[in-house]
Amino acid sequence: MNIQALLNEKVAAAMTAAGAPEGSPAAVRQSAKAQFGDYQANGVMGVAKKLGCNPREFAQKVLDNLDLSEMAEKVEIAGPGFINIFLNDAWLAKQADMALTDSRLAVTKEAPQTIVVDYSAPNVAKEMHVGHLRSTIIGDAVVRTLEFLGHNVIRANHLGDWGTQFGMLIANMVRKEQDGADVSMNISDLEGFYRESKILYDEDPEFGETARNYVVRLQSGDEYCKEKWKQLVEITLKQNQRNYDRLSVSLTDKDVMGESTYNSMLPGIVADLKEKGLAVEDDGAVVVFLDEYKNKDGEPMGVIIQKRDGGYLYTTTDIACAKYRYENLNAERVLYFIDSRQHQHLMMAWTIVRKAGYVPEEVSLEHHAFGMMLGKDGKPFKTRAGGTVRLADLLDEAEERAFKLIDSKESDFTQEEKRHIATTVAMASVKYADLSKHRTTDYIFDWDNMLSFEGNTAPYMQYAYTRIASIFNKAGISPEDLEGNIILADEKEKALASKLLQFEEAVQQVAREGLPHMMCSYLYELAGAFSSFYEACPILNSEGETKQSRLRLAALTARTIKQGLDLLGINTLDRM
Repeated sequence: MNIQALLNEKVAAAMTAAGAPEGSPAAVRQSAKAQFGDYQANGVMGVAKKLGCNPREFAQKVLDNLDLSEMAEKVEIAGPGFINIFLNDAWLAKQADMALTDSRLAVTKEAPQTIVVDYSAPNVAKEMHVGHLRSTIIGDAVVRTLEFLGHNVIRANHLGDWGTQFGMLIANMVRKEQDGADVSMNISDLEGFYRESKILYDEDPEFGETARNYVVRLQSGDEYCKEKWKQLVEITLKQNQRNYDRLSVSLTDKDVMGESTYNSMLPGIVADLKEKGLAVEDDGAVVVFLDEYKNKDGEPMGVIIQKRDGGYLYTTTDIACAKYRYENLNAERVLYFIDSRQHQHLMMAWTIVRKAGYVPEEVSLEHHAFGMMLGKDGKPFKTRAGGTVRLADLLDEAEERAFKLIDSKESDFTQEEKRHIATTVAMASVKYADLSKHRTTDYIFDWDNMLSFEGNTAPYMQYAYTRIASIFNKAGISPEDLEGNIILADEKEKALASKLLQFEEAVQQVAREGLPHMMCSYLYELAGAFSSFYEACPILNSEGETKQSRLRLAALTARTIKQGLDLLGINTLDRM
């Protein structure tokens, strides 16, 4: 149940009955402090101002039309017209019991939409590096959340598998073969081969011309070029899948929709944009001039969609991509988890898409941008030698650091068990450190904070879950065997129940705004509420219905933490 949405609905109806214009927002929010109740409605002042009446008097009219008798034990007017809502203990207890017995924790499914989510998007013939991490894990957390809410989610891994670089790579492969040399198909060797090919392309005009000819042959469907291209793609996909599997990311080969997917659409799109009068010939190239974007001289900016040599650009592909997702995948909403530096590029492509009528306005195209991962020096995260950090190396180091940490603590775990715990904690830590930060900001990558058992970290959250599991072990009872009902007799019990029932609000916020840090913040607050409850309300030493009630609250907390972490793509441990 989404209590905030329910209160919004009820307060908005009372505002309308009190004379507010239809559709006036109730602006119900969780209260920042307990003395202001559980929720606060903040919409009265804005409406009173529009109506030209006293906010407190209007708030009283709203209260006269507001029936929260079942939900709330007290509703009061505060300050200039805030409405504070104190939820009823018995009602809260009943909702918590319903959540505990429900397989979905009483989270309601939404009206299903077909939602395409574009994330990860590594390049072919290159290893995944830390720059791909944010798109991959943020996108995956949102995908899991949308699916949990009942949506039909199509994962789209927009692989960089087309373009000039393939002509360059094929030309170098042919050159090597003619010289009788082997080309290693190991991904780590391919990285060096890519660099060598790029240097040849930039410095040898004859090689550059050959490479461009291979691009044309590849785009024309030449069998030899396609075979070489396929080889490069398959090797890359195998390596990428190893990283996805290690990180418990839900992408597979079936989700790959590379740039090549849209290649056959590009000539038709250029012709269509010209026919619609949106694109014009300009100095041999085909350009769309956009009045919405001006250059420094105040003139409409030109977006090239076909070069003089007949080649297409990323913008052309992105136009085709949006068109394909609407027409072929029946997308009702499209989310792109792409670096913030690509924002203007995407906005310009989508402006053309809308003008051409390829995607109607009711289909939402959303750029969920993210900042960069920085080192402790505040600069882009690099190796000591200044190179790009390979994702596989980062994950290896995370595992070794986690193992040293686990191994240093006294326990009766075997080495194999320690390795399993270390791997689970390491992958969780890498992901949670990123997911817990607001996606739009740059964040500092810090091993010490990441692996800490204190603060808003993965080890802290995993331990919070394990701690509850140990309570049931000590009690000698399974959560499935609990009896009775939840009783909220202590303030800390009520605070924990209130926080537990805000789970759906966090889930919906992640789905609506693409912000996984909202789930991390919620889970951290929930773990804190449980700690306060555990200290104030003894569980194992209590008896009868009190003990059963507190164990029920503990069981609901454990299930909520586990479900929340699962939506983030993070695994839990029963013992740590």
